[in-house]
Amino acid sequence: MEGESVKPYYEEDGITIYHGDCREILPTIEPVDLVLTDPPYGIDLDTDYSKRSNEIITATRYEAIQSDTVPIDFHFLWGMDTVSVVFGANNFPQQIPFSPKRDGWIVWDKRTNEEADKILGSPFEMAVVLGRRTYKMIRLLHCGVISHAGEIREHPTQKPSELMARVIQLFSEGWSVLDPFMGSGTTLRAAKDLGRRAIGIEICEKYCEIAAKRLSQRVLDFGTCETPYTAKDAAVGSQSDMLIGNPSSVHTPATSRKGGGTKGDA
Repeated sequence: MEGESVKPYYEEDGITIYHGDCREILPTIEPVDLVLTDPPYGIDLDTDYSKRSNEIITATRYEAIQSDTVPIDFHFLWGMDTVSVVFGANNFPQQIPFSPKRDGWIVWDKRTNEEADKILGSPFEMAVVLGRRTYKMIRLLHCGVISHAGEIREHPTQKPSELMARVIQLFSEGWSVLDPFMGSGTTLRAAKDLGRRAIGIEICEKYCEIAAKRLSQRVLDFGTCETPYTAKDAAVGSQSDMLIGNPSSVHTPATSRKGGGTKGDA
């Protein structure tokens, strides 16, 4: 396949989706300004969230993440001649060609409260930054099936569009963005909302279809993407902070604020 053009699965308004293995498709596509991705971590994540159901919530069982049983060899990713931001790289540190003088880390602080942490696991996530010495903390409340922006979870490890938008905005040269492990298309959705061009690659056709539908929705206004964490946020009850399943099956008080290979998701 190398050197041959690949027909896009979706192409509209500067956003392109390719269905297939990114290791085969990457050599055929144009250079980009920024790589932003959330690949399989190789941790064999249990995506049967229904095991976490209780009297408050009814959680969903998602399909297993493809290529997640053991870490992928990501050397093909490190060789790209551009700034690369890779979530979950702390799960395969032995692979990262990290230089303290050249590279850095982004930490996403997604914590809501102690009870939510018990159900949802890690209250933060890390992304390595290769090609730019960057150390940033992004604070954005998120847990469960609905993010604080109201996005419904389509993928077991889906991240908020606003998170990806904030990362893109950290790099002024990010006018074209690539996500080789696209998942349900969160990186592309964020790029579109920011008026950037983007390319996504996804091996699972189901998620290509979901991403295409998400991209057909209206453009969101992130502004400067600096949503403050207020005292009101901190006071939100644990019921609405622990949503990890089907939103139609969760009942929360009217005053509550709902929190929020493939891996992707991105």
